[in-house]
Amino acid sequence: MNTRQFLLDVALTILVTFGVTAAVTYGYSLVVHGTGIIDWETAFSLALVLGIVLPLSRLRSRAK
Repeated sequence: MNTRQFLLDVALTILVTFGVTAAVTYGYSLVVHGTGIIDWETAFSLALVLGIVLPLSRLRSRAK
């Protein structure tokens, strides 16, 4: 896996994770509290953490 592919995996994972987390926090807030509010802090944090960790773990598993 080259650097370009790795960075593409990181970017794609960040985008997907951010979108899903924003949608889930909005839905949860809407159902439980009655107001649809996105928890931006959680969405950004989770997107960055998973965006880095998941591609790195895939890279390590392919190297074995």
